[in-house]
Amino acid sequence: MSFLSFLKHLLAFFAPAPALALALVLLGQLLLRTHARQRGWLAPLALLTVLGCAVLLAGLWLLGSDGRMATYAALVLVLASAHWLQLRAWR
Repeated sequence: MSFLSFLKHLLAFFAPAPALALALVLLGQLLLRTHARQRGWLAPLALLTVLGCAVLLAGLWLLGSDGRMATYAALVLVLASAHWLQLRAWR
């Protein structure tokens, strides 16, 4: 496998994490304006991206292959919960 092919596979593996993180942060900015605007968007985006990459790696390690629906379900659950906690949306 060439380096460019490896890089393409690596980026494709991690792509769902920043995509979902960006969607959550943008939706948080639109729907929860008072909480989200006080916190900004760069720090939550970075935190959710790192957390999402960790979930994807844990799913690969636990399940033995990437692209399993359980991993993607865990990704959505963990990132949505982390964003909800970060915004303190229960208040």
